[in-house]
Amino acid sequence: MRVSEEERRARIEKENLERMREEAERSFEDQEEEPPLKARRIEEDDDIDPILGFPEMCPPGGSGSVILYTTSLRGIRKTFEDCNSIRFLLESFRVLYFERDVSMHMEFKEELWKVLDGRVNPPRLFIKGRYIGGAGEVLALHEQGRFKVLFEGIPIDIFIGSPCEGCAGFRFVLCSHCNGSHKVVAENGLSSTCQDCNENGLIICPLCC
Repeated sequence: MRVSEEERRARIEKENLERMREEAERSFEDQEEEPPLKARRIEEDDDIDPILGFPEMCPPGGSGSVILYTTSLRGIRKTFEDCNSIRFLLESFRVLYFERDVSMHMEFKEELWKVLDGRVNPPRLFIKGRYIGGAGEVLALHEQGRFKVLFEGIPIDIFIGSPCEGCAGFRFVLCSHCNGSHKVVAENGLSSTCQDCNENGLIICPLCC
């Protein structure tokens, strides 16, 4: 039985109407499933890296690493114990960090004062070029459960607990040029300052630092 042109046109229009109705219903369902604006903002906030909430103050070489400024001097007991507290936390999380002892190397003290624009005492912690704070701020973050999340992307230190063969964990070794005297004696008997080491006759350990 042949279908007339009008019947064919009517059937096509009916199919088009049904298809349009189905698309409209699907669009409406998608809108209902989409979370409210407030909920979407909360989800977006959850995706923000928590490290961005700290001031951007980057010490040399600290843009993608953990830098801890400490002192090995026991003159001020609280300062020495605060340094040990943060060091213990970092080692418990097994993150790779770089310790800069301001009492062993004057340049470390100068760069810390320059970054923080003032004469501050250690310990001072920086993560990914952001200033986290001293012992009080770091311990408070740890108690609130907000400290560990700051190490996202920081590599694990697989050598924790195994002292460096070069410096035994002190991070400095005696200068081989002047044998730790910070002076070099010339053939004519005159002495001059050694240019290879710091004020203490030490160089940064080339194996672990």
